[in-house]
Amino acid sequence: MRHPIVSRDEWLTARKALFDKERAMTHALDDLRAERRRLPWVRVDKPYVFEGPDGPQTLADLFDSRSQLAVYHFMLPPGSMHLCPGCSYTMDHADAARQHFEHADLTLVAISRAPIEEIEAVKARMDWTFPWVSSGDSDFNYDFRVSFRQEDRDAGRATYNYGLTSVQRASDMFGLSVFVKDTGGDIFHSYSTYHRGTELLMGAFNWLDLTPKGRNETGGIMSWVKLHDQY
Repeated sequence: MRHPIVSRDEWLTARKALFDKERAMTHALDDLRAERRRLPWVRVDKPYVFEGPDGPQTLADLFDSRSQLAVYHFMLPPGSMHLCPGCSYTMDHADAARQHFEHADLTLVAISRAPIEEIEAVKARMDWTFPWVSSGDSDFNYDFRVSFRQEDRDAGRATYNYGLTSVQRASDMFGLSVFVKDTGGDIFHSYSTYHRGTELLMGAFNWLDLTPKGRNETGGIMSWVKLHDQY
């Protein structure tokens, strides 16, 4: 890796030029985040029930004592022997940070279609502590566009990331959905993001993006990422 070598004054001139762009981007992101918060909501009327380690839980139960719920759609279908490195990388971050979420009125829960016994085995292996429940055979994953029935895939009806990706082989994908519960107990869906939208949750990328090598993806996107017990 070769870079121009310059004087401190020349470096400062270049750095200030980039700083002006960074400031503009920061302010643009502030505006985007505010617009995200102003999105309309959709009432959730379907009575979803999940299986947790202590038995069945409703969507309302998952909020715990808080008014906001972030659901990470962890890509783990029933019977899968493959643990997604990208989902695992994301949840390594979230498990450490969720104590801060909880003090800001946000509960974090992961949801997968795998049965709770398989989920608990993965949690034990990875030493994770965040709540993680099974959506089982319910419509939840399908309704929030992270799981796809075989007949829909065969017919070309299975799309992901707001229609940008057609899904044919994968039964499950990943994403994040946010829900709100009002004082009357009504639940609303406020936001979902998929694919590269979940990079917002991957703090290590922000550190790497500050370095000359960046994300160092010489073998492809996230090519160096492994499960944390495989490094």
